[in-house]
Amino acid sequence: MTEKREYTDDYTDETLYIPGPTEVREDVIEAMAQPMFGHRMDRMTDLYTTIVEDTKEFLGTDNDAIILTASGTEFWEASTLNLVDENILVATCGSFSERHANVAERLGKDVDRLEYEWGRAVKPEDVREALEESEKGYDVVACAMNESSTGVRNPIEEIGDVVAEYPDTYFVVDAVSALGGDYVAIDEHEIDVLFASSQKAFAMPPGLAICTVSEGAYEREVGKDSASWYGGFQRTLDYYDRKGQTHSTPAIPIMLAYRKQMKHMLEEGHDARDERHREMAEYTREWASEHFAMFPEEGYESQTVSCIENTQGIDVAGTIEQVSEEYGMVFSNGYGSQLGEETFRIGHMGEHDVESIRALTDAIEDVAGL
Repeated sequence: MTEKREYTDDYTDETLYIPGPTEVREDVIEAMAQPMFGHRMDRMTDLYTTIVEDTKEFLGTDNDAIILTASGTEFWEASTLNLVDENILVATCGSFSERHANVAERLGKDVDRLEYEWGRAVKPEDVREALEESEKGYDVVACAMNESSTGVRNPIEEIGDVVAEYPDTYFVVDAVSALGGDYVAIDEHEIDVLFASSQKAFAMPPGLAICTVSEGAYEREVGKDSASWYGGFQRTLDYYDRKGQTHSTPAIPIMLAYRKQMKHMLEEGHDARDERHREMAEYTREWASEHFAMFPEEGYESQTVSCIENTQGIDVAGTIEQVSEEYGMVFSNGYGSQLGEETFRIGHMGEHDVESIRALTDAIEDVAGL
């Protein structure tokens, strides 16, 4: 049995370089400390319509947007319930994409995996071959944009172009650890459902799931006999059209923080934010190549999370602890049973820049004696 560990007020603040949650601006945190108001008041309509339409503007999409009180995990489940009658093809190349497949199985769907060795990226030609050769007729192809367990960035744009050739198959993208820090043209590549979480590259507090939904995906759910209740596309979007609000009580303080941060993101601009993340990723890869090696397949490295192969055999857990104690910075060990101490990960997302990432790598060098 787990025993209670009392939460206290004497913790040391540490700068987060993990793959989320990440650092949050002070004014975004302060935005949550407003007097409470009702979720059916006009003030809530003002707040919710602002964050929904600002999100669409930032992402440059004409698709509908849903923002729910949840983690991105909600849309693994909801997109499966909303779109899949029976057959789904899930490309798996790490822990989180494998979990997506597991969710679909738990929901009783017939799941085929397009499996890759961890560290390798999903290839569009393999997706095409799977679609061509299958006699099932897949309702959905699902793929992670950013497999944060391995630091792989899958070419979802090219995969989307392939799936678009199959009009009865919908393309679902898990962009949890990438969206907001890695540009993707959602409409151009006909991504039917794309979802993320607020605590990753959006650099907001945890607690909100963001999802874009194509007209085709919406109509697909309307024509089904059953769908997700909480994350149903029809239920959430129709309620928004009628009321400009969420169908269930939302986490209002976090939505206030979202409003503040989205204004910052719009001011920076999607292209500029993408470029800043690209610069951080390039710096981290250069540093890793000098001292260690990158774990992902070359040319498919993530723009928001670097997974670095521990070629020098350093004590990853010990280094993380010492960097935390001496420098007040926290990075992450390898994720999943296959990696353990064989890799470590640096999250360069949200409000970080090259200078702040360099501060971390300098600390790692000092502690590990590189």
